[in-house]
Amino acid sequence: MQYTVKKPINNNILRVVDPTGCELIVTGRGLGFGVKPGYKIEAETAECSYRMTSPAVQQKLVELLERIPYEHLLLTDELVETIRQRLKYPLNESLLITLADHISFAIQRSEEGIRFSNPLMTSIREFYPEEYHLGVECLATIRQRFHADLSDDEGGFIALHIVNAELNTTMSVVNDVTRFVDGCVQVVECFYNFHFDRDALDFSRFTVHLRFFAQRVFQGKQEQENDTHDEVFRALIARNCSEHYKCACCIAEYVRNTWHKELSDEELVFLTIHLKRIWMGK
Repeated sequence: MQYTVKKPINNNILRVVDPTGCELIVTGRGLGFGVKPGYKIEAETAECSYRMTSPAVQQKLVELLERIPYEHLLLTDELVETIRQRLKYPLNESLLITLADHISFAIQRSEEGIRFSNPLMTSIREFYPEEYHLGVECLATIRQRFHADLSDDEGGFIALHIVNAELNTTMSVVNDVTRFVDGCVQVVECFYNFHFDRDALDFSRFTVHLRFFAQRVFQGKQEQENDTHDEVFRALIARNCSEHYKCACCIAEYVRNTWHKELSDEELVFLTIHLKRIWMGK
């Protein structure tokens, strides 16, 4: 199979069209040297190829590749593949773009002696442990590959990019979600006057629920069911798990006062069940 060159991006990267008319990005050392639009290249000569489902995302990839070193793309591609293999959640295809952009900028900053602190590091370690460990591993690989003097906080930033790809949202929302989860946990520990084990399975499940719960709250996509059966079930939960239901109501008050969002009755029930589970497993 042959590709038709649409535009050389640099000596290593080409924008091409396959025989079906689909556009993609292909890479390979020296692949674009001396190549001009309209040239034909054999598909097997490309080391890697990228076809994004969204034209807008495809264009962002092109723009990124025009301004970052080829080696930064290759490393990020390796890291993203490892991340995808290790995580059970589907990841947004834009992770390659956002992470490559961050890594390239971080390396550039390190060369200039500029460091950014991550104010969410503690929350990231506690609420996104799997993503945090992946971020730390990625950081170690970057340091080794490029001898970059990067701070430990960069592992937290990488973790947030991974969470961003999981939640399929923007980095600003991910930061809000992290602060949201942290606030909810503080409310819970204040209510029970107990510091929960961050490594406990039930607590981990609870924080995962809070992450996706927060995303639903910010996107206005909370569960809304109003039939009689559900009303009876909610009343049963409120009566039989009254203490945990009160705690869920405290979370609702925190969300209302801090984030100006209202929780649905269904979300209160889900929270109550999770709260009972972490209390029973403490």
